[in-house]
Amino acid sequence: MKPTMEILENIKQNSARNKDEVFTRLYRYMLRPDLYYQAYQNLYANNGASTQGVNTDTADGFSKAKIEQIIKMLTDETYTPHPARRTYIQKANGKMRPLGIPTFTDKLVQEALRMILEAVYEPVFMDCSHGFRPNRSCHTALKSIKRGFNGIRWFVEGDIKGCFDNINHTTLVGIINSKIKDARLIKLVWKLLKAGYCEDWQHHMTYSGTPQGGICSPIFANIYLHELDKFVVNLAKGFDRPKERKFTPEYQKIISKMEYIRKKLKTAEDDEKSELLHRQEILRKELLRTPCKSQTDKKLKYVRYADDFLIGVNGSKEDCVQIKRQLSEFIAGTLKMELSEEKTLITHSNEYARFLGYDVRVRRNNQIRYGGPQKRSKRTLSGKVELCVPLEEKIMRFLFDNKVVRQTEDGSVKPERRKSLLRCTDLEIVSAYNAELRGICNYYSIASNFGKLDYFAYLMEYSCLKTFAGKHKSKISKIMAQYKDGRGSWGIPYETKQGRKRCYFAKYRDCKDAWNPTDQISQAAVRYAYTTTTFEKRLSAKVCELCGATDAERYEIHHVRKVKDLQGKEPWEQIMIAKRRKTLVVCEGCHKLIHGKRVL
Repeated sequence: MKPTMEILENIKQNSARNKDEVFTRLYRYMLRPDLYYQAYQNLYANNGASTQGVNTDTADGFSKAKIEQIIKMLTDETYTPHPARRTYIQKANGKMRPLGIPTFTDKLVQEALRMILEAVYEPVFMDCSHGFRPNRSCHTALKSIKRGFNGIRWFVEGDIKGCFDNINHTTLVGIINSKIKDARLIKLVWKLLKAGYCEDWQHHMTYSGTPQGGICSPIFANIYLHELDKFVVNLAKGFDRPKERKFTPEYQKIISKMEYIRKKLKTAEDDEKSELLHRQEILRKELLRTPCKSQTDKKLKYVRYADDFLIGVNGSKEDCVQIKRQLSEFIAGTLKMELSEEKTLITHSNEYARFLGYDVRVRRNNQIRYGGPQKRSKRTLSGKVELCVPLEEKIMRFLFDNKVVRQTEDGSVKPERRKSLLRCTDLEIVSAYNAELRGICNYYSIASNFGKLDYFAYLMEYSCLKTFAGKHKSKISKIMAQYKDGRGSWGIPYETKQGRKRCYFAKYRDCKDAWNPTDQISQAAVRYAYTTTTFEKRLSAKVCELCGATDAERYEIHHVRKVKDLQGKEPWEQIMIAKRRKTLVVCEGCHKLIHGKRVL
């Protein structure tokens, strides 16, 4: 039997070759065991793998029998997903965002369905879509703006109100059904959408939306909002108009005069050349002060990340109002959702528009730079996109929210020790600060004003030193003297098998223009290498990795949240620590003893 991942790769290639192709009989791939080993491979390392839904089902206890049970339910169509357990997390604006946590069995089924849907739809999605897609991120969206929005005159900042909560089930299933003609697969999608959620021990039906936290929710949202992408792209085709002329009349007039002087210089006498060169220099300076672009063209650019999108418009403000009205009508009429009026703003490109945590604008800068092959003066920055760090709204808020700094009576800001870290080891403290510093600096690594994060790095470093001083009841000067390396820096020493090393405080400039700031997982390995996972091999070996039994009726995977949480008191803990693994294949008897906390 051909491996399922190889089949999905062929489906992906077929979808890329023919974007209008309709697929049938995809449900049968949901009945293949190797797909669920791959699904477990994708899910087990996440922290949420040990988080319980409405029952005690987690990644712990995964086995071949569990896969057979899932496939049996899917085969006779008796599979019914459990309602998701609803919890809430706080948003940046103080409001609470609802999250749905499915059971692990439902996660496995959703992950298998996600892989099938991704193989069909990923080649179909447009380049303007960047959210929840492989090898795409916030940075790819921002870089596309930096490349494609040069010279834009207006921004339309878009946001769909409660996007995930208001996805219309009938519309979504209709969109999927137009691409995938498989009644059993569509029925499974319906079941997942209508599973409902539990809150305060009460079951609630879901009449719209997909649960944020569900494995399939991102791919469902992208399939749904792909219709918006197609609408905006078609809107741009009707809106775009080429330039009537390249330069403004004033700019063209000066160019003509300079061209006349250039031709005259070829035949001028020596006594005339100095005057002509002087006039040419005056005209050159005047040229650099004169608007160049005729602004007779019309252009529409569009980038979307999840439900946030940014449209760049070359045109009038009336054009932007018309575009916003058309978007609102399409979203309300076709997608059955609502465009957020308070977040959908029309902003002149000379002012900052907020997108994905960056401030975006187009420079109107007549600063002259010398360079190029001809070593001529040029206005190289005018009309270029500028991405900036919103220091007050993002960076300072982070520092205050995490108690890194405090505000004094005179309004100044001072670093503060973090009481929450006082009980940690010195190495853990500096590692925590480094992770936060690198995380923020990596995210803002492509910002034009990246150098302003120098102040942020200073506050973080001295807050770290004050935390050390508070922990050891000492002074910053003594801490730096204790941990200095003799080369002008300081770091926390620690022992490794290779000898003594130091953990230095991170340097923010190392994150500037990082090659891979989005932490993408390398796709260098060929997909066919995933056809047989290590879990499949370990379970198929039918050997208990704890007691060595080979005659047990059932083998299961014991799963823990983090290896570092293990105490090493029990033999199974010692084995997992030695192997540095979160999983252990054990026989059913050993698994019961582990959960019974009995000494083996």
